[in-house]
Amino acid sequence: MSFHLTILGTGSANPVVTRNATSHFLMVEQEGYLFDCGEATQTQLLRFKLKATRIKYIFITHLHGDHFFGLIGLLSTLNMHHRVDDLYIYGPKGLAEVLTLQMKYSDTRLNFKVHFEETRSEESYLLMENDYVKVTTIPLVHRVPCCGFLIEEKEKPHKILKELLPSHISIEQIKCLKDGQDVLDDNGEVLYSCDYYTIKGPAPDSYAFCTDTAYHPAILPIIKGVKLLYHETTFLHELVERAKETCHSTAYQAGQIAKEAGVKNLLIGHFSSRYKDLTPFIDEAKQVFHNTILGEDGMSIDFRDLV
Repeated sequence: MSFHLTILGTGSANPVVTRNATSHFLMVEQEGYLFDCGEATQTQLLRFKLKATRIKYIFITHLHGDHFFGLIGLLSTLNMHHRVDDLYIYGPKGLAEVLTLQMKYSDTRLNFKVHFEETRSEESYLLMENDYVKVTTIPLVHRVPCCGFLIEEKEKPHKILKELLPSHISIEQIKCLKDGQDVLDDNGEVLYSCDYYTIKGPAPDSYAFCTDTAYHPAILPIIKGVKLLYHETTFLHELVERAKETCHSTAYQAGQIAKEAGVKNLLIGHFSSRYKDLTPFIDEAKQVFHNTILGEDGMSIDFRDLV
């Protein structure tokens, strides 16, 4: 199992031909996790040859249009394609009401069940978990209630060293070893040591999605050591006062957050439409944090390739 991320949009509020509104598509164990759903997200899915039918979970950070205006269109298209699988949506207060009104007045009747859970932006808490991952909220500072999301892969099973296994070992005992447990005999003594018969699986992957937000060091304990941090960089640092006024961040500030949190890699995006050349963003962030990736629409990131 691996995390595989595709960036569907790196733009901010004002439309730009070369940068779509915010949306990230993460695949984990053949299930799709969509983070934000700006206008034309479904078009971007088609453009980059991604299957919208794989989406099982949708996470919306806040109710600014460039982060959720594409959602009703995506739901309508999934419905026209005769989706029957349940869909899980997590988002702020008001989102369910907006979707309900849109479907009411467009006479849209979904063929599939939508499970909606309202998020809270005042505190960090475990939002959901399944067999493969857990998702925790990240309180952010913006002009409306906003929270990011941390998705963490659960501990991977140990790898069995088959050549060392005794021929008479049972399936139940092998399962214990894969779970990282020693196999004990009737007297409680170690019969088969996990350390001898297995090796640990690869380190779990993790991804933090932080947009939109002012510079907010309070998130550092939540995202500490994450493998890939996506942090918005609406402005360059020469406009740090403008960033503060609008509750956004600069590339330099994103680098500071990444460095102080000890993350492995930083991904930047949500660029203001005033910037045509994005090279200064990567240069500015790298002044503080070297392992920075400049986000681009259509960029594909396999977490196995990250340091």
